[in-house]
Amino acid sequence: MKKQGKILLALLLIFGISVFTAGCSKNENSSDGQGTDGTDGNPTVTNGPVSGGEIIVGITQDFDSLDPHKAHAAGTQEVMFNIFEGVVKPDKDGNLVPAVASDVAISEDGMTYTFTLREGVKFHNGALVTAEDVVYSLKRSAGLLETVDPEVIVTSALSCISDITASKDASGKDIVTVSLSTANTELLGYLTSAIIPKDYENQANAPVGTGPFKFVSYTPLASFVMEKNPDYYGVAPYLDKVTFKISADTNTAFMELLAGGIDIFPYLTSEQASQLTDNYNIEVGTANLVQALFLNHTEKPFDDIRVRQAMCYAINRTEILDMVADGKGTLIGSNMFAGFAKYFNADVVDTYPHNIEKAKELLADAGYPDGFEMTITVPSNYQFHVDTAQVIVEQLKQVGITAKINLVEWSSWLEDTYRGRQYQTTIVGLDANLAPSDVLKRYRSTASSNFLNYVNEEFDRIFALAIAETDDAAKVAYYKQLQEILANDAASVYIQDPASYVAVNKKLAGYTFYPLYVQDMSKVYFVK
Repeated sequence: MKKQGKILLALLLIFGISVFTAGCSKNENSSDGQGTDGTDGNPTVTNGPVSGGEIIVGITQDFDSLDPHKAHAAGTQEVMFNIFEGVVKPDKDGNLVPAVASDVAISEDGMTYTFTLREGVKFHNGALVTAEDVVYSLKRSAGLLETVDPEVIVTSALSCISDITASKDASGKDIVTVSLSTANTELLGYLTSAIIPKDYENQANAPVGTGPFKFVSYTPLASFVMEKNPDYYGVAPYLDKVTFKISADTNTAFMELLAGGIDIFPYLTSEQASQLTDNYNIEVGTANLVQALFLNHTEKPFDDIRVRQAMCYAINRTEILDMVADGKGTLIGSNMFAGFAKYFNADVVDTYPHNIEKAKELLADAGYPDGFEMTITVPSNYQFHVDTAQVIVEQLKQVGITAKINLVEWSSWLEDTYRGRQYQTTIVGLDANLAPSDVLKRYRSTASSNFLNYVNEEFDRIFALAIAETDDAAKVAYYKQLQEILANDAASVYIQDPASYVAVNKKLAGYTFYPLYVQDMSKVYFVK
């Protein structure tokens, strides 16, 4: 017996995904609310929104791939959110809502997901979306195609899928059925994976999706341009054209903001934000990231838990928030941010209170009474992480650790640090899909994304139990236990979910925070 989509979506949100509604906090300038045109997420303004116009959005990272199934970087995916959609997609409150599919039904045993496709959805090249396109896209993401492209990032969470088939219901509507080998109550959170045309072979150069904007052009290290999709099935964007201008780093983009050359910029430091209030509204939310000093467990001395714990005691996270973010941001104690409210284990946040003497004691016990030298690799395009590294360097001096900062370009960080694992320590922010397993899965010993080289058999065992568990309370307990394991192991020096300062031209409104790392331009508009 199957129940119809909207009821099941609501149930799924109650049991897993509605935890994200606590993911954003906004200041008095926030552009969230009910639009004058009645569309969800567009703010109320006295004179109403204007349709049309062009804007420039500043970003500080280049794209690692225009093919949505080959992109590793969160910075790529935050832009591509405007171009691609899955069978479902997240809204601003963290709910998964119908997208390419109009309805979803889940069997009572959790082993079958049935999607009724929305009629009349077009790809950006004008072709109608078919069930075969959806089957192809999901199989590609799950690694189920007969011919496997080695560059496609196979989503491990989809490994529970045994088959994906297309059919028609009694009324002639297209149906896609996803059959599982084992039940997975988090699966829907991964089915935001982009739906792309089955026979289109130029995604890497001219991407084609179903989103509210369509691709116009891309110039590496310079810009990504998109325009309104006139055939979009949903609420059409207000803006005609958006250019994402790629700057080398935050400071370069800031200079362009001062000159009025950028309309929106989402990576400000608190100090920079304070200098822009004449011409920009400063929106404040949470970044929905895990910022940490990540440690390579195969590099000495970080293979020693005593050294890792000493570093956790030595680093004063509250001071970091005060110095780099005006005290804003949310402290974390493991690889989970507070936006996952139901799963977030607040008990581990204070596992390592700032304690210089305890840090020195642990270092001496590990054989480093005089400290040691180390390198922190930081992508130079993220000033927030650079500023954090500078504070940490000074803090570690207090326990005899001499740290130097190695600034690298974003492409080098992806290739050498993330993929190549050639580093000692690094500071970045890690994002996640709308599923708690996605935040923690990189710590599995066999995970391709385990750039920390972390190995813990108990973590692997509990993670497998968490994935397989269908009882909600038990699943929550498993995920909190996983966070305890990472905290007790001092797997990394977990710092914060950073505050997000966004400069928005005062001529604009509608900028909307999401409980995940995206830049949704479909709600932005010029004010009369």
